[in-house]
Amino acid sequence: MPFGQDRRQRRRRAALIGGAAVAAKKHHDAKQAQQEEETTSHQAEPGQVAEPAAAGELTPEVLEQLKQLGELHEQKVLSDEEFEREKAKLLGPA
Repeated sequence: MPFGQDRRQRRRRAALIGGAAVAAKKHHDAKQAQQEEETTSHQAEPGQVAEPAAAGELTPEVLEQLKQLGELHEQKVLSDEEFEREKAKLLGPA
């Protein structure tokens, strides 16, 4: 085999290996970014209404927000309609 062909084969092999490494790194970074986004989206900021829980599932965050809504309603800060509307948002479709 001529000297030039062996060198080309090595370069092609190195390019393939390098390309695969770059693709794997991009995949890993994208997956890690998605996990971080999911983690931050599950943490509700203060004053922000949490997403409705799945049917029949009440998370501690939803229970805490329901408790706060009830206290505001008892203190007459929220009207009956406002209380029911916010409660429906937290509990989701019945």
